[in-house]
Formats: sequence, C-alpha cells, structure tokens
Amino acid sequence: MTVPLSIFIITRNEADRLGETLAAVRGLTDDIVVVDSGSTDGTQELARRLGARVVHHDWQGFGPQKRFAEEQCRYDWLLNLDADEVPQPEVVGGISALFADGEPPLSLYRIRIVTIYPRHHHPRLFADFVSPVRLYDRRVARYSPSLTDDRVVDHGLPSGLVPGAVWHFSFRSFAHIRAKLDGYSDLQTIEKAGRRSPLVLRLRLLTEYPMQFAKYFIFRRHWTGGVLGARYAHEIAAAKQRRIRRFLEARQKLSST
Repeated sequence: MTVPLSIFIITRNEADRLGETLAAVRGLTDDIVVVDSGSTDGTQELARRLGARVVHHDWQGFGPQKRFAEEQCRYDWLLNLDADEVPQPEVVGGISALFADGEPPLSLYRIRIVTIYPRHHHPRLFADFVSPVRLYDRRVARYSPSLTDDRVVDHGLPSGLVPGAVWHFSFRSFAHIRAKLDGYSDLQTIEKAGRRSPLVLRLRLLTEYPMQFAKYFIFRRHWTGGVLGARYAHEIAAAKQRRIRRFLEARQKLSST
C-alpha cells in the first residue's frame, strides 16, 4: 500500500542513475515529482516511463530548485532524494512503518546517507555518512532558500532517524568529482565571497588543503578505502582549496570596485 507522501527529486542529465532511485521507491507513494532543469540525455522520458510526474524548472540554485519542487508535491509529507541516491529496503520499510497508524509522531526525520566510491556498488568498510533531514512535513519545515545551503531548516525541532541507509553514488568518476565540486564552488562564490575577510581567506589558502585532507582521510575514515580513499580525500581537499582561492579573487575584485 502507498503512503500519503510525495517524493521529489531534482535532475539534470541523470538518465544513467535515476532509474535505480525510482525503482527503489516504487510502490511507496503514488506521487513522485521530478523537477528537471533541462536534461538532454532522456532523463525526462525515463522518469515518466517509471511513473514520475515531470516538471521543468530552469536551474536557480539548490535551495530555490528544491523549494519549487516542494510546491509541486501533492501531499504535505515530503521525502527528498537526489537522483544518485538509492534507498535501501530498510529505509523504505521504515518510512512505511511511520505511516502505519496515520501521520508520523514527529515532523522531521533524518536519513543516513552513505558515500559510495566511483565504480563501486556498495559501501566500503566503515564508510562515512551524513544524516540530514530528508523526510519532513512541509507545513512545519522547508528547504533553505540559499543557493548552496542544501538543507531543510528545522527551526530546532526534534527529529527522528529512519532505520537503514541510502547509498549515495555521488560521483561517476574522479573527473566528475572535480567538475561537480567546482560548480558548487561557483555558486558559493556568488553567494558568500563578499562576506569573507581577505586576511582570513589568505590564511585559509595556506591551511585549507592539509586540514581538509586530514578531515576526510582520517576523521571521515577514507583511509579504509586505501588508494581510492586517499585519492577521494585529495580531490575533496583540492576542490575546497580552489574554492578559497576563488573567494579571495572575488573579494579582491569587490574591494577594487
């Protein structure tokens, strides 16, 4: 039986990955909304064929795109997934159980999102994860309008945790890691560079790479991925250092005008 829940996914050229995501939640709801920003690889046709309702919306940043998607949904309870995320059966079953006796007792639920390496099909040993709010009542909470702050604003309300995990196939390759993170940095530069002190940015330019590499390789346990883990941590750290350099360049341009 379906539950009174809408699932929304934002897409652009995700035909190679979206099918697994939609297959994983088939039967959970009768309202799956795909908000596409101009795919040219057949994403829209695939989504329709797999039962989703497709709406076009030009890309305006993560927050605006997801807030638009929230408004297209039929139900007030929403589940947000990315097109590269595959909920495992325990997650789907846990969500169904929350609606077994009516609406869930809380308004916000976090879901564990586990990182999967490029060309891998399951998590590595002790894989890192985050647990953002992804299942929520839009009458109580909405996505942030920020271009880059991709999160539900929870207003400090209590949240539960859905059992299981979503497997996140975030990057198709290491080249895709660089392109994706640099595109994200472009949005952050537009939104945040003017708020940063040039002195602080110069200091961070010296320390960002080693600090970020240590954060990901050691504290987020990418050492368990061996050589792949080291390369992953390197790509993340290098991208974050490039972001600081872009912030500094943008800040200097603002100061000179």
